Amino acid sequence: MLTITGSNSPRFCDGLSRRNFLRIGALGSALTLADMLRLQGQSAETPARPSRSKGVIMIFLSGGASQLDTYDLKPDAPREIRGPYNPIRTNVPGIDICEWLPETARAMDKIALLRTVVPAIDEHTDSNVMTGYSEVVNNVDPHPCFGSVVSRYRPHVNGMPGFVSLRGMTRYGTEPASLGLAHRPFTAEGPARENLTLANGLTESRVSDRRALLSSFDSLRREIDATGTVEALDAYTAQAFDMIASGAVRRALDVSQEPQHVRDRFRGAESVLLARRLVEAGVGCVTLSVGGYWDHHYGIFNSLPRALPTLDRGVAALAEDLSQRGLDEDISVVVWGEFGRTPRINHGPDNAGRDHWAPVMSTLIMGGGMRMGQVIGRTDSRGGYPLEKPYSVQRVLSTLYSRIGIDPSQSFLSRAGRTMYITEDREPIPELVG
Repeated sequence: MLTITGSNSPRFCDGLSRRNFLRIGALGSALTLADMLRLQGQSAETPARPSRSKGVIMIFLSGGASQLDTYDLKPDAPREIRGPYNPIRTNVPGIDICEWLPETARAMDKIALLRTVVPAIDEHTDSNVMTGYSEVVNNVDPHPCFGSVVSRYRPHVNGMPGFVSLRGMTRYGTEPASLGLAHRPFTAEGPARENLTLANGLTESRVSDRRALLSSFDSLRREIDATGTVEALDAYTAQAFDMIASGAVRRALDVSQEPQHVRDRFRGAESVLLARRLVEAGVGCVTLSVGGYWDHHYGIFNSLPRALPTLDRGVAALAEDLSQRGLDEDISVVVWGEFGRTPRINHGPDNAGRDHWAPVMSTLIMGGGMRMGQVIGRTDSRGGYPLEKPYSVQRVLSTLYSRIGIDPSQSFLSRAGRTMYITEDREPIPELVG
């Protein structure tokens, strides 16, 4: 499989490069688009297509954002805990968030804030939030990531990929495991995106001619194929031609088709708008990162004034956009990282930072027909531990699965032949869906 990496990849504190791997999982390289469609067809039957397309957008704050400097400020704590930022009121009485998030504050009635999600794991990896299981567990017997499960169990709509990553691919926790290569994410960047465009000099008529030529070759191959395999391959190749010629994915990737006032709303956070377009067009799950890298062991209060406005714009614009377009019943959104950050500020005033913190983190939820305009859970006076309503990462994932029509108690065979379940902690969060 072709992998394209940058030379200036940022590194987290563990020294591992988190390159945005551009693995062409759908077009070109080891798997062609027809290969992907064929593998999807070999999967077990999926439920009947729903009357309306459902999808999930997962915004990943890579590196772990500080809950105390975003959504769970503690203004009465000692200065070495509370930091320099002040809380501001939102448009929901009783909910305050960081002063660097004014647009989110004005859209809080369209957002639910979970202040007591318990990662319980200190790992710089996508494994926990993408699969519900730690990297240690997945190294023994890998669990498929959220997007791959959506690709496998949710019907594919309008010929669109089931799972798109706008992040490229990282090394841990983003693979389909035993669900099969067909459910790897389509990476809508680089050569994969270019391959959706008709080559220079090609028209839809010439593509049809090439399809006819391919068919003539296949008829000869079919004469010597007594198994019917070639005939089956033809169907998937036809779908591949249709996907490229129809331009559905290509159009969804073209943000310039949006009205200017919509593009202005997402200015600086265009990837969030692109994610909405993809899910609205029929993609089941889109993952993306916003605000760069959030691994702020040092210089946190120099970094956050650059990262928070982008996050603020993207979250608020998406909340308003989903509501205005009537998509807040069908599209669910989660915003989170690997873990929270330590309550106590480290490294002195000139290079202040917060280290990893596994006991608790803040998470935003939007859409999906869930109950918005509320805070769920409460932490202690220093923002370090949950006092009420602690919810596991698996509970959040199970809630999202339920909104897209996937039963998290479904089982499948692992690579080792062992029965696995999508999640073990399966009850949706009642405050959101009850």
